[in-house]
Amino acid sequence: MAYLAKIKYFKRIVLLGFIFSYTLSFSQYTDVINSNRPGESVSAYAVGRNVLQAEAGLSFEQQDHSRLLTESDIFGVDLSLRYGLLWERLEINYEGIFNNQDKLDLNSGITNENKDFYRNRLGLKYLLYAPFKNEERNKPDIYSWKANNKFKLKNLLPAISIYAGANFVFGDNPYYKNAPIASPRVMIATQSRITPRFVLISNIAYDKIGTDFEEWNYSVSLSHSFRDPNWSVFIENQGIKGELYSDILFRSGVAHLITNNLQADINFGASFKSTPSRIFGALGMSYRLDMHQYKETPISDAEGGPIKKNSMKKKGKKQQQNYKKNTKKNKGEINF
Repeated sequence: MAYLAKIKYFKRIVLLGFIFSYTLSFSQYTDVINSNRPGESVSAYAVGRNVLQAEAGLSFEQQDHSRLLTESDIFGVDLSLRYGLLWERLEINYEGIFNNQDKLDLNSGITNENKDFYRNRLGLKYLLYAPFKNEERNKPDIYSWKANNKFKLKNLLPAISIYAGANFVFGDNPYYKNAPIASPRVMIATQSRITPRFVLISNIAYDKIGTDFEEWNYSVSLSHSFRDPNWSVFIENQGIKGELYSDILFRSGVAHLITNNLQADINFGASFKSTPSRIFGALGMSYRLDMHQYKETPISDAEGGPIKKNSMKKKGKKQQQNYKKNTKKNKGEINF
């Protein structure tokens, strides 16, 4: 009996090892930068192993609180650093927002200035599930532009990742009075490539767990790339339900791909509450230092699934000619 139990245990270990190694074998690196800007929604995919990416912006916000009778002008600097750590599916990231707030009390006429980190967060994101792992089943049709760009029901199946991290508050922070130094944050992120031009991202997060500032947060973002793929637009809805603050926000913006490793963006947004009412905007840039090596198969921008970099070399002469003719006709809309 003891011998049989050992065999069963060994089988379980082998099976778990196989599953783990399989999940690490699927790459999500892309030839073009994959930025979370200009919205608040976080992509389900990591940046890729050995890729270091910086996403930074300057923001301005005006807040008017009808109940407290205050008006605020807020200037902010935000920075996100992302690095593909150890495996293709794993990313470590830092998110920081430093705000300078001038808050006018309409009753007294006194203006108070607050300066500190509104966000100071470190965490890990891991891709649990990625659709389109079957290369043969999901390779693009080299004969038909229409087949590659039409909506397919299977495209609704999202990639799913999980996030675990912590918020940090140091010193006497005016935005989080009496807050603990560290508080946990967890999140689920999904991403569906509905068509080659439309991408849907959703996040659900439980933030500042165990503090007086505890909150649930969701965001849903839909982005669309134009016929010129260097330009894209997005719309986003964000909801916050917290102990001290709840709101529904909407924002929209434009992103422009300058090079494969550099992106610029702008966005604007507002809330629908008067406690406080919020109007805000931001300008930003994203840049990556690409040290990735092709040890795994990169994801195709055309289907959201893996395609071998040199797969066309294995095809016949006639197929290659048809491929060139098709991609010339639709240049910029399908990336292999």
